Amino acid sequence: MNTQSLVLDNQLCFKLYAASRAVTRAYKPMLEQLGLTYPQYLVMLVLWQWQETATAQPTVKALGTQLLLDSGTLTPLLKRLEQLALIRRQRGTSDEREVHLSLTQAGIELREHVLPLKARLLCDSGVDLSQAQALRRDLDQLLRQLRDLT
Repeated sequence: MNTQSLVLDNQLCFKLYAASRAVTRAYKPMLEQLGLTYPQYLVMLVLWQWQETATAQPTVKALGTQLLLDSGTLTPLLKRLEQLALIRRQRGTSDEREVHLSLTQAGIELREHVLPLKARLLCDSGVDLSQAQALRRDLDQLLRQLRDLT
C-alpha cells in the first residue's frame, strides 16, 4: 500500500468533515438570529418542504429517514423545537409508537425570516452557485454509493 494514501490531506473523509464544519460555521450567525442550531435548522427545512408537498402527516421515522438520523438523535432536537413552540409532536391514534409532527404557526412564519438571511449568506460567501450545484450532485452520487455498502 502506498503511504501517500495515509496522508491526512489525501483523505476524502477529512475534506468532507472539514467542509461540513466550515459550512456549519458559516451558517452560525444566521442561525443564531433564528434561535436555531444547525441540526434544528435541517429538521425545519424538511418540515417546511413537507408542509408544501406531503399529504399525510409526517412522522419522526420518516424524518429520520430523510435526515439519515436515528430517533435517539432526533428526539432531543424535536423536544427543543417543541419547547421553542415551532413544532408539535403527537402520538398516532392507531399506533402509539408512531409520532406525528406538525409545524406551529410560529414554525411556519419562521421560514419567511430564513429566506432573506439565506440569500445574504450565499451572496456574502462568494460561492459559485454552479460549482456548488455540481458538488451537490457529486455528493448525492457518493452518498448513494456509500449507502449501497451498508
